Amino acid sequence: MTTPAESLQKVFKTLSDPTRIRILRLLEQEELIVGELMDILGMAQSRVSRHLAVLRETGLLADRRDGTFVAYHMILPEEGQWHDAWTLARESLASDPMSERDDTLLRRALAARKSSSGRNFFDSVGPEWDALRRVFGDDLLRARATTMLVQPGLRVADIGTGTGVLALELADLGLDVVGIDRSEAMLEAARQKWRALEQGKSGSVEFRVADAHDLPLESNSVDAAFAHMVLHSLEEPSRAVAEMARIVKPGGQVILVDFMLHDHVWMKQELGLLWLGFAPDTLTEWLDAAGLERPRITQHDPDSTRDLPASFVAVSRKPETSAS
Repeated sequence: MTTPAESLQKVFKTLSDPTRIRILRLLEQEELIVGELMDILGMAQSRVSRHLAVLRETGLLADRRDGTFVAYHMILPEEGQWHDAWTLARESLASDPMSERDDTLLRRALAARKSSSGRNFFDSVGPEWDALRRVFGDDLLRARATTMLVQPGLRVADIGTGTGVLALELADLGLDVVGIDRSEAMLEAARQKWRALEQGKSGSVEFRVADAHDLPLESNSVDAAFAHMVLHSLEEPSRAVAEMARIVKPGGQVILVDFMLHDHVWMKQELGLLWLGFAPDTLTEWLDAAGLERPRITQHDPDSTRDLPASFVAVSRKPETSAS
């Protein structure tokens, strides 16, 4: 049984970290998701997630899931050690310059949220998704994927295009891209980017709202289909792979980029990932069932400074004789 002295020591230890105090101040005022906390605090996601894990253990946080995101808010006991200690901490930081900075950035985040009125609350974080994906070393992964297919004039599908980063890069290489995503907020951010960059691009981009499990494209209609960091957020990734295989022409390619099977549970808790990566045998099984040739799967280890799993690029071709 925990003694009062031990409980008090836990309170002091938790509140001894400045970042945890900043997080608690923010979550006492508003319900926020990890991406918003990253923007306000100016910290990488793995660091924010570690502090949230500590605070969850104290019972000071409650969370709510909406789609693929998890929102957090603070729950302060009405009395006792936590109540007294936090009241003292809050009052002491009322005029602290860092607190004032955090409050200013919090107001900015809330204003951006309100500008997306009429959409799902969590859908409104679409424009900030780019910052979150950079945590995954996305630039390098995209480069590895695009080297698989650079011939101008090809028509390709970018499944789960999000804010259109990969789609625009493919268009810059002279490809005609169909970007598909089920989030209208993400696609609106993508359209804004495309309108700003469209001049001078040799390729083209069109964006469509649809689900990866039921693609709005005819069979054998594209030269390649990409799923870049998408499978781990889908309810039925094998079904999405089958859909990608369906829309690809005979001789065309399906290119998958995602995480290898891993045990980074914090990614499921904080990012709402439905799958903790995929094993090569599983990928091979799905691609084979979809009628594709045995894939070439290359594994890529993360930056040693980041608490991230290894990733992969899997490339599989549709047989020339395929009649599907």
